[in-house]
Amino acid sequence: MTTTALIIGAGSGLSAALARGLADRGCQVALAARDADKLAALAAETGAVAFAADAGSATAMAGLFDQVAGRFGDPAIVIYNPSTRLRGPLVDLDPDAVAQALTVTAYGGFLAGQQAVKRMLPKGHGTILFTGASASVKGYAQSAPFAMGKFALRGLAQSMAREFAPLGIHVGHVVIDGAIRSASRLDPPDRPDSTLDPEAIAAAYLHLIDQPRNAWTWEIELRPWVERF
Repeated sequence: MTTTALIIGAGSGLSAALARGLADRGCQVALAARDADKLAALAAETGAVAFAADAGSATAMAGLFDQVAGRFGDPAIVIYNPSTRLRGPLVDLDPDAVAQALTVTAYGGFLAGQQAVKRMLPKGHGTILFTGASASVKGYAQSAPFAMGKFALRGLAQSMAREFAPLGIHVGHVVIDGAIRSASRLDPPDRPDSTLDPEAIAAAYLHLIDQPRNAWTWEIELRPWVERF
């Protein structure tokens, strides 16, 4: 039976690398983003199907999982990537914008995790992975909303891992401590390998998915060898 994998907050870079890696191993990949049209090329490349969904809406997330289940069956792999970066001096931040940032970065992770667990528990297995960042463990100046959201997402992942590992569900959190390489963000000539290759990051996610349950990891950190920590 084909395994269904759902990537929430899909786009270019890491999400695309994950979609390719999962498709290469025979998974049916479902991609979700607020704007599903932007996923057309990736869907065509990987044989995935794109769905439109607002990660911060409880109704939309429940509907997304229902749509994926109706088309392919319940996802056995769920990856949550969305986040909102809101920077600026604390006294100047718009409270409504901060609330929206927290909704996407943290609350949406809860919604996705809740929907995933509801469907995985009856089967007694599944993998849920949350994408973290340097801000998951370090609150930088003028970056309070991102730090709040990522700290909360990490706490969610840790709590879920402790609750659901004994029930057969592997929950993991990946701290991406550094910039991800892209066409618009290449390594400087004087600092080769100073950004993370999205394909290499995806390989680490696939390793987590493959881990036997007698040696599960709940959190890993990934960073270029030149990154300080």
